[in-house]
Formats: sequence, structure tokens, C-alpha cells
Amino acid sequence: MGDLSPIAFDIETSGLDSDAVVTVAGLAHELGEVLILNTEGRTASQQKLERVLTESSGGRIELTVTDNEEELLTNLAQIAHSRLDEENHYLTAYHGETWNGGFDLPFVRTACVTHNVDWPFRNIAYADMLDVVDRFDTDDKNDLVGVYKELIGNNSCDPFEDSQSAVRAFEQGDWKDLLLHNLADIQRTRELAVLAGMYVPQSDFRMKNLDPPGD
Repeated sequence: MGDLSPIAFDIETSGLDSDAVVTVAGLAHELGEVLILNTEGRTASQQKLERVLTESSGGRIELTVTDNEEELLTNLAQIAHSRLDEENHYLTAYHGETWNGGFDLPFVRTACVTHNVDWPFRNIAYADMLDVVDRFDTDDKNDLVGVYKELIGNNSCDPFEDSQSAVRAFEQGDWKDLLLHNLADIQRTRELAVLAGMYVPQSDFRMKNLDPPGD
């Protein structure tokens, strides 16, 4: 959109209950993707997983394995502060945070409060793709997979039919498929953002700055 390059963001969680945690956080940029995995103290081979994920990456894949949600959030904040440049990037997600709801950013915001971790996305513009894709005729589809198939239709590395499968994968320690699911979602979101940047007026992106006013 304009001179800003989209960085797509998506999370997976262990469910929707009050004790649910972030299990994966992913960012897709113009050169590849960054994934952060929370194993909740279980074992995962970073090198083996990176090799598998590289086959489906849009460029260079970077994987960080953490033991808990607090460590995942701390790593996310460090990566976001060092990689997201407000002069060159804007953050996007699909139903990450809209004017009347959203999932990913509110979930992360509450998790940061729980663990007293800094808000990761400071002084960065944000536009939600759910708000932008309604400028296309998507045949009444409004979910990420449906809209992506309608507008782009490329093959995906997603091993799942729905997000509930990602919850089961986390419970079973199926790290490869869990990460591939998140990878597919951030890739789809970024591709939609790039497409929208070619066809949708800048004013329809409804940009907002994610920096809290107290900073």
C-alpha cells in the first residue's frame, strides 16, 4: 500500500478458554517468514523443523523455539522492535483487529498484560485485510481461506481444513503441521495485502497506528 510493504501477522492458540495460550506467532515479510513456537516445556528440534519449513517458505525461514508463552511474547517483542520499520512497513492480519473486534491483536494484548511483557507493535501502522478485501467481489466469502481461493488460488502448505486442527496439533506436539498451518496463513494474508495494494485505494486501507498513547 503506497510505499509501505506489508508484514503479515498471525497467531495460533491452545483454544479459546480463559487459560488458553499463544502457541505460535508468525510474521511474513518480503524476504521470508519468522515463526516463534511455544512448546510449553516439551521438546522440539529447531533445526529439523526449519529444514521442513524451508521447503514451503517464500524466502528465508527463521524459527525460534520457546518453552512458554511469556518467552514467546518476549521474543516477538524483540523481533518486532528490531524488524518492523514504520517508514517502510505496515502490519496486517486477517481479522487480527477490526473496528468492532478481531482476534490476534486482542489475544496478544491480554497475554502481554498477563506476563507484564512490552507491547510488541510500537509506532507501526496497521490495516486489517478483512476490512480491505470487501473492495473485491469474493462471492460472499469472507474467511481467509475462502477469500484467498477466490482471489489468488495458489496451492498452500496448510495441512489442516480448520483452525481447530491446530489446537489438536499443539496438544499432540505435532509441531511440523502446527507451524505449517501458521506459515500458510501468514503467506496468504501477505499475498492478499500485496494484491490489495495494487487495486484498492489507499484511503480504503483504514490505517491506524498501534503505538499506545502513553508512550
